Amino acid sequence: LWNKSFDSCKDENNKTELEIVPAPAAFKSDVWKHFGFAVSKNAKGEKVVDRQWTMCKHCHSKLRYNTGNTSNMQSHLTTHHPEKFADSLTKKILARAQEITRYIAEYIACDLRPFSAVDGKGFKRLVAKLEPKYQMPSRAHFSQTVFPALYRETKERVMLNLKQSECIAITTDGWTSRATHSYITIKAHVLTSEWEMQYYVLQTRQLSESHTGVNIAQVLKSAVKEWGLDKIGTRIVEAELSPHIRCFAHTLNLASQAGLKVNAVSRLLGRVRRVASFFHRSSTATAVLTTKQKLLNLPVHKLIIDVVTRWNSSLDMVEHYLEQQQAVAAALLSDELRHKSREIDTSDIANAEDLVKILLPIKKATTVLCDELQPTISLISPLKQMIQDSMATDNHDSNAIAPMKVAILKDHTDRYQGEDEKFMQESSALDPRFRTLEHLGSGEREDVFERIKFKASQMQQQVKNVNADQDVLPRSPHPADLDDSSMLPLKKHALEDLLGSSFSSNQVTGGIQVEIDSNCKEALVSLSACPLKWWRDNAGRYPILYSLAKTYLCIPATSVPSERVFSTAGDIVNAQRSLLLPCNVDLLIFLKKNLNIS
Repeated sequence: LWNKSFDSCKDENNKTELEIVPAPAAFKSDVWKHFGFAVSKNAKGEKVVDRQWTMCKHCHSKLRYNTGNTSNMQSHLTTHHPEKFADSLTKKILARAQEITRYIAEYIACDLRPFSAVDGKGFKRLVAKLEPKYQMPSRAHFSQTVFPALYRETKERVMLNLKQSECIAITTDGWTSRATHSYITIKAHVLTSEWEMQYYVLQTRQLSESHTGVNIAQVLKSAVKEWGLDKIGTRIVEAELSPHIRCFAHTLNLASQAGLKVNAVSRLLGRVRRVASFFHRSSTATAVLTTKQKLLNLPVHKLIIDVVTRWNSSLDMVEHYLEQQQAVAAALLSDELRHKSREIDTSDIANAEDLVKILLPIKKATTVLCDELQPTISLISPLKQMIQDSMATDNHDSNAIAPMKVAILKDHTDRYQGEDEKFMQESSALDPRFRTLEHLGSGEREDVFERIKFKASQMQQQVKNVNADQDVLPRSPHPADLDDSSMLPLKKHALEDLLGSSFSSNQVTGGIQVEIDSNCKEALVSLSACPLKWWRDNAGRYPILYSLAKTYLCIPATSVPSERVFSTAGDIVNAQRSLLLPCNVDLLIFLKKNLNIS
């Protein structure tokens, strides 16, 4: 489409006014800022645009235009108007260079490249091929100028988003780099106004002291202050480090580790580990195993050797062994191997199968809790009860499995007690999937709903007090200026001062009870349904519980999302980049997690 607006100008030679129509928007060359198409009149006096000739907007020279060819116009500008063309060209080149520099910085942050990537011969060659005019800035320019600017820009955006959040939960994760530097990463989790979960990595700081509660608390308080979370009126779940909810995935890990340390189980894992190690060490054994797998129509999977610090790797090792036990037995008895080490017997196989049955639900629970887009704090109470029920011993348990169940149950039960357990139960009651609290006894359910009623009442009273503090009282009028109608509001105000605290409190409590009763009578939603969407759609029906639910459901059940930063951090602070300053580690992790790059 042609832009029908016209540029008017005077022809100094014949003093007549000239009209120039701008080029279409689809014409991208910068020369079209200086050229257009001349407008003339035909015999009927109608305006006509001659697109075979272009006209310079500066000197009104006419140049023949061959579609798509702008070289003659560029030549004209270079010869007759060099200052105007040079200024336009310089701005374009500068803007393009800044764009490329930013993209390189985003590439380094997004793909976790070291700053030295810009010095790589192959990388420079690639950029030169794509944009020959681009001059690659130095590594120092990126580290001292480009990245700090990108960090400030991203931090301002994150701080603005946090400022607009009503409730914020904070998770922490401690980890150690390959250079043996100890770090702590802090994340903020929020619910948006549209009831969508979002998280931001706030900072990754070196923590040379031991990771005690006191030291971590100091880092948390410092982060809250640095990010302005103590000034924006949000309800920060960890503002005073209370409630402080343990990472559920970590407690599952500790409980599972306790079960795997039972002597009989540990010996079983040792036997499976030796078999897996044998096939890993010998290329001949691997080849024989592959042949047997194909003959038996089994998946051609390698055996796994577990990692001591990861209980789920022990589960994976046993699962893979059970999958391949026929092929393993055939390979060990083959003429090529004739492996003489003690073979795993039938009782070991039975114990291994029971071990998988015990640990598999825990693995699934951990996977569910890793969801960063769904509330997970409400899952802890029902999952905790499910795990405890599954760890009940019976007469069919072997001498290895029974003590394993006891060890897991004891370790896990001790982790959540008192106020922590109450908080998790309240979270479940505010989740439409679990609001009837069927996993609890009737007495416990009543206690949970009483606590919710009390906390909702407290919240409503706090909101009322804040609103009262913000009210500006008008100047008291002179009694002579008042008639009976104007006295009525003052009488009502006085009555509220005298009796309002008692009667309004009862109204609030009564309203909460009505909402709780109505909410409990509703049918449970599907376990696959999104509780956030449910609250968004039903906010008008339960306005009091709606506000309370936000303060609970923004909390993740686990720091596993934060521990995913651990793998990110491991990528950044690897053997090649172990000399990075801690401030650069913080910068790269922050940008990696918070840049809006699709």
